[in-house]
Amino acid sequence: MKAIRFFLSAASLAAGIFSLGAPGRSPGPAQSATQKPAEKAPGKPQEKPKEKPGANASPKLPAEIELLETVLRFETNGDSRKEVHALVKINDELGVRQFARLNFDFNRAFEQIEIPLVRITHPSGGTVDVLPSAITDTPNPAVVNAPAYQDIRVKSVRILGLEPADSLEYRIITKVSHPPLAPNFWLDHTFDRTGVVSHEVFEFDLPASLAENAKANQYNVPFRINPSTPLSTTIQSGEGSSARTVYRWDFRNLGDPSHDVETKEAPEPDIEFSTFSDWQFLSIELANKLLSGAVPTEKLQTFQSSEQELNSEYEATPAIKEKAATLIAQSKNNRQSLEAIYDFVSKKISTIDLPLGATGFASRPARDVLETAYGTQEDKYVLFAALASAQNLSARAALSGYCNEKGAPRPSAFRHLLVSAWDGKSILWLDPGVEVAPFGMLPSNSGKCAFVLDRDFSSLSSLGHGWEQLPLVPPFPSFQRVSLDATVSTDGRLVTRAKYVMRGENELLLRVAFHTTPKENWKNVAQLLALSDGFRGQMTNVTASDPYVTHDPFTVEFEITQPKFVDWSKKPLRISALLPLLGLPDPPAKPASGPSAVPIELGTPLDVEVSATVRLPVGTTAHVPTGTSLQRDFATYTSEYSAKDATLTASRHLNFILKEIPADHAADYNAFLRAVQNDESQVFTLERSLPAPAQPQKP
Repeated sequence: MKAIRFFLSAASLAAGIFSLGAPGRSPGPAQSATQKPAEKAPGKPQEKPKEKPGANASPKLPAEIELLETVLRFETNGDSRKEVHALVKINDELGVRQFARLNFDFNRAFEQIEIPLVRITHPSGGTVDVLPSAITDTPNPAVVNAPAYQDIRVKSVRILGLEPADSLEYRIITKVSHPPLAPNFWLDHTFDRTGVVSHEVFEFDLPASLAENAKANQYNVPFRINPSTPLSTTIQSGEGSSARTVYRWDFRNLGDPSHDVETKEAPEPDIEFSTFSDWQFLSIELANKLLSGAVPTEKLQTFQSSEQELNSEYEATPAIKEKAATLIAQSKNNRQSLEAIYDFVSKKISTIDLPLGATGFASRPARDVLETAYGTQEDKYVLFAALASAQNLSARAALSGYCNEKGAPRPSAFRHLLVSAWDGKSILWLDPGVEVAPFGMLPSNSGKCAFVLDRDFSSLSSLGHGWEQLPLVPPFPSFQRVSLDATVSTDGRLVTRAKYVMRGENELLLRVAFHTTPKENWKNVAQLLALSDGFRGQMTNVTASDPYVTHDPFTVEFEITQPKFVDWSKKPLRISALLPLLGLPDPPAKPASGPSAVPIELGTPLDVEVSATVRLPVGTTAHVPTGTSLQRDFATYTSEYSAKDATLTASRHLNFILKEIPADHAADYNAFLRAVQNDESQVFTLERSLPAPAQPQKP
């Protein structure tokens, strides 16, 4: 159980902003096993409850994929062919909108996409084939203004005439020739358990020699199958070098949502295969691909295994050396030098928002990234490493989002690229791909560990390629402050000026939300924040600090007006303290016992203070609740309430000290939680003497 404390708003705010306004993303390399349209499927629905006899049937999904067939064939040289056949039942207008356009992402440098069939079948039995003229091939929206990445494309099919009760059928063929990491290839596949796909067939066809190696575990070729999704059939064909082995699964959805729980780490797939025999080989291969953008090709051939020599071989053109010297001119130590380089690469080099591996891990030379002032997360690492190397500083690429060294070695397991830098005393974990992240601050979805890349096969030290633990807390104390200055008028109107000041995980969420939203739409972001914290009314005067000013806490201010907040004719009149709820994590529903008991997660240590000053009309008397004080080893909580001269003040202070509580302390935590919630429910009681109505004068 992960606590998103206090601003449940910030997390939901970021999710709303990203889902509505973020640029489109392309999938990873062609080795990804599944191929579904980018806008094809509805969001993951909640698990359907079991129906009692006679009960009404559960509502249908907007669209259901009744059949999804995937046939994937690999060759020994790494080339592949994937054919996807889908049958979709459209149930309502939302389903029509979801399938009005099918988008398929690809990299034309080594991929080709063919769409031989898109057909609509009406309930009456009539059919309509979508014409080739409805198919377009355009650059991915993220690279429209980045000429260096025009190979990252989207093939789209516009589907007109689709109506509820129609069936949609399509076939998509993806051919991969000379992929960047050939002859190596890999796949991972997870069957849908959300209910979106009713029947799924998956075939994996590969040379029999590789299949035999995997079966006998020769050369440690990883091939793993989830016991809950056993093979349906295995087919052998051909002889000698032409012999093939086909593995086939026939999976029908049983409503098991276990693979659909969102976690910081990617869940294990049902099927894993990789020709990388070991994570070390994958590390070397990926490091070579990235370094090709920083190290001259001829020097790669003569590279020795010394880290010092590695740093000396980074591209050091006069422009790179000059920029590095300028950046660190005021730095007094290695840490400040790395921070200066980080600030430049993260803020001055625009991030092209493509998924990890969309370019096949082929990076551009550092000089090109510097000159064009844009790059993918991989390219920003290459520039960072080149600038650092020019000043004899060390920086390595690290992949995050997956933490199982026993899984099949495959690039598709990871989600993001981080930088692991050494300042002479400690490792610094950085994410220059997030343009507005403070130095040393990682997004909360980075996970618990990172896979550090290194070209030196023999390096097994904590700084070499391998699995490293990521920091569990930000590099600075996390806090959140909310101050409210409110006025209630004689007509019952409430005007509130709110100010949010924050540092930590929620700070980064809001920085990104405001950064990715045009300034003229910042009001909408603030409105989401206000609504999720319980504020209602008309939003005005929205301001926020510059998201790029990462050395200071992030601030958001706005004014919100709510007519008819109170009805002075009511007696007695009760109002809340106007403070946002603190959002403590829920306790486990059924506390477990014994060594397997899961602790209660409180999240990153965080200090939260909320305060409000409420000015009432003259002549108003207020009765205030009693404050609360709680002291525990895992958290402290205090509240104070007062009233003077028609002015109310309220404050609450919650300080989370520990990241988690042992499961056997659940009773203590429950008592703490109830006490805080009881205090948050307290109200002010107001009394106001209304002026007596004027008496009519006698004639």
